[in-house]
Amino acid sequence: MGALPGVNVLDLTESELAPATLREILTLAAAGRYAQLELKASELLRVHPRTGFLWKALGVAQRAQGKPALVALRETTKLLPEDPEAHSNLANALFESGQAEAAVASYRRSLELNPAGAEVHNNLGNALRGIGQPDAAVASYRRALVLQPEFAEAHSNLGNALRGLGQYAGAEASYRRALELKPDYPEAYNNLGNVLLDLKRPDEAAAAYSRAIEQRPQFAAAHSNLGNALRRLGSLEEAILCYRRALAYQPRFAGAHSNLADVLRDLGRSDEALASSRRAVALDPSCAGAHNSLGNALLDLGHLEAAACSYREALAIDPRCAEAHVNLAMVRRQQHRKADALASCSRALALVPDSAPTLILLAELCADEGDFATARELFERAIRAAPECAEAWAGVVHLGRMTPADRDWYVAAEAAATRATTPRQEAYLRFALGKYCDDVEDFEQAFRHYRRANELARGYAAKYDREAWTARIDAIIARPAAAVAAEIGGDSSMRPVFVCGMPRSGTSLCEQILASHADVFGAGELPFWESAAAADPQLLTSAQDASRSAALGADYLRLLAQCSPDALRVVDKMPANYLSLGVIHEALPNARFIHMRRHPIDTCLSIYFQHFKSAHAYAHDLEDLAHHYAEYVRLMRHWRSTLPAERLLEVPYEALVADPEAWTRRMLDFLGLPWDARCLEPQDTRRTILTASKWQVRQKISKASVGRWRRYEKFAGPLLALDAVE
Repeated sequence: MGALPGVNVLDLTESELAPATLREILTLAAAGRYAQLELKASELLRVHPRTGFLWKALGVAQRAQGKPALVALRETTKLLPEDPEAHSNLANALFESGQAEAAVASYRRSLELNPAGAEVHNNLGNALRGIGQPDAAVASYRRALVLQPEFAEAHSNLGNALRGLGQYAGAEASYRRALELKPDYPEAYNNLGNVLLDLKRPDEAAAAYSRAIEQRPQFAAAHSNLGNALRRLGSLEEAILCYRRALAYQPRFAGAHSNLADVLRDLGRSDEALASSRRAVALDPSCAGAHNSLGNALLDLGHLEAAACSYREALAIDPRCAEAHVNLAMVRRQQHRKADALASCSRALALVPDSAPTLILLAELCADEGDFATARELFERAIRAAPECAEAWAGVVHLGRMTPADRDWYVAAEAAATRATTPRQEAYLRFALGKYCDDVEDFEQAFRHYRRANELARGYAAKYDREAWTARIDAIIARPAAAVAAEIGGDSSMRPVFVCGMPRSGTSLCEQILASHADVFGAGELPFWESAAAADPQLLTSAQDASRSAALGADYLRLLAQCSPDALRVVDKMPANYLSLGVIHEALPNARFIHMRRHPIDTCLSIYFQHFKSAHAYAHDLEDLAHHYAEYVRLMRHWRSTLPAERLLEVPYEALVADPEAWTRRMLDFLGLPWDARCLEPQDTRRTILTASKWQVRQKISKASVGRWRRYEKFAGPLLALDAVE
């Protein structure tokens, strides 16, 4: 980086500086006594203001102490325009101050004067990487290594540039060569770990990071990166410890806060993940990864538009962040903005062709529209691109009924489950394997897979607290009734229709039947009321004044207008809205509620067999399921006794599939709509469906799922007592 002893002292005339003074300056520089060197150079410059050597000494001394040095170093290049080291020193200071383009110009001037400067070629490579010219950076590092083949730092930097270009094998070779030349090189071990993670070798990456930490115990980046490797290996709690160690050494390390947010999210600790990602963004607003992590945490909590804003922030900082493009597409899909979702997927694929996450999302978008053949092609393409991608293997199984002809899929998916490196990945596959076995009527094997899947999910999902849930239901039941919005002139629209109940109780079928009517729009599962309750924890348990209820109702109706501006009725089939019926009735007094009821054991087993990614902490344990179902029954009993009878219709799933016409007529009468025969052929209705039942509801209405629990009776244990629950 340019040291004072490299100055050609023969160029200095005796009239400028006495030999003793020159020797004193060189001695101070060689000893690293930069504060004294700065003082001496400043004193001499008052007498010799046009001596370039003194300006050079001053600049080097200031920079070595972390002080602003650009003024002195610029003056040096003016007075010593043919000194390559002067230009190199200025370039170093410019690069450190964030002026990478100016640094490139100064490095190039230095190399014009001395093309043999290996260190300057190396530093030019760093600056070229800083301005987004990785190919030119590679060329600079290679020139440095031609001049100095055993230059360990240049080998490591070349590895960084190659990694940035996606040339992972070359990067690994460069890092290993650097470590051969300089075994005590923690930065190179850390860099090697990064490329090993890219190469999907997390165990080797963890070993490399550990070596870096052995050599430098307070290396915060290596601790954080070791956490990343352990997260890939499924050691989530150990990963958290690594991130916390990184933050103990470097509390303002935004990347470690962001990584901690990601692993907390893996463990279902969404509120903590949100806090960590917000801390990361506050510490480094220019970090695209931190904004992306914040978006993920917000998405988990159902804050769709806030998540979209975070992803857009990430992309404003780094338009090449393919992950943020895909995540933004996920939000747009949930907001029923298919065109925007497809546009984001297209941008992601342009950046990372055959990106498995992007192909998976495109497959889901096709499946949402009922194009299951194209969806399968996309899932299979994702599998070819990333054979270990659990989501791609699992996606295939939900596109229809599996048959013995799909045995090859089963064998390959089971092998992938055996190789899975994280509990979440294996769980994806076990749920899918269970579905295959259920479809081919191997019920014992099916339950074995489902049980393993749920055991794994319990390790990373939010924990279900039975006492806390009972207390919450108690509080909702005890909530005093409030004045309805209509009493202050609030909107009494009949547009809103809420189809609610437990998940897997037939809500999707009910919505599909209703959405087949010419005057009805099916909006899917709208998170409005869940989000409102999350933003105001007292909403469901404390009385609200009528003006607050009216405001909520008006906001919700605006949302329905965005979904469909002209349909007479808009169906919101979010099952969990059953928790909010009192609040909704106060805000929208003419809204209708259709409560779907299905046999309790069929309902609970169907939940147990479904891979819910979040928000269903009770779903992974049969005793928790039994408890949760009993509390749901208790709350619905309360609503039946408190809501106006003409606002709540109970629809038994078994009766609906046994006599679709009678129950469809009853539902339409309840909603004040005329008969529409298309409601009897819901499988023919073309619309976007995002729920897990997207394939089933596009089939003819069938009684095949009625009494399904009998196949698993010997495994149902804690659920059997629910057979008598009403």
